[in-house]
Amino acid sequence: MARREDNRDRDRDSEFVDRLVHINRVSKTVKGGKRFGFAALVVVGDQKGRVGFGSGKAREVPEAIRKATEEAKRQMIRVPLREGRTLHHDIEGRHGAGKVVLRAAPPGTGIIAGGPMRAVFEMVGVQDVVAKSIGSQNPYNMVRATFDALGKELSPRQVAARRGKKVADILPKRDDAPAEAEAAEA
Repeated sequence: MARREDNRDRDRDSEFVDRLVHINRVSKTVKGGKRFGFAALVVVGDQKGRVGFGSGKAREVPEAIRKATEEAKRQMIRVPLREGRTLHHDIEGRHGAGKVVLRAAPPGTGIIAGGPMRAVFEMVGVQDVVAKSIGSQNPYNMVRATFDALGKELSPRQVAARRGKKVADILPKRDDAPAEAEAAEA
């Protein structure tokens, strides 16, 4: 019975892709010299709108990565994407001295973002985005600021529900009027 549960856990985990963002060697000075440990920052996502990040510390690198991955899977958030490829609107996020600006982009733009932010966008499944980090270049702060911004991302459906309107009332009107005028003249 334990074997079946292990397989289910492995199947559930296999839907997620993880990316090691940063690894840091830290040392503690003790009587006999220095003891080294490692801190890992990992981003995990399903590339369909779910993403999480975690940090782990251990004496060995693989153990630190494993701990960070487990924490990331526990802290997943869902990000609404427009057409499954970009953000719905421009947003800013901050954490500490780190500030990020995320902008929706037209098809074919690609991911224009710095290291830690790029990893987050690849894991969430964003294909077109322009992002700029302002302030702290610390990868922990950049990832947390990016998650702060993604947490503020709202879909038209969420905005319509909050305002008590229909989605069609929220979205900008398409400019079909000139085409209809030309058809009427002909």
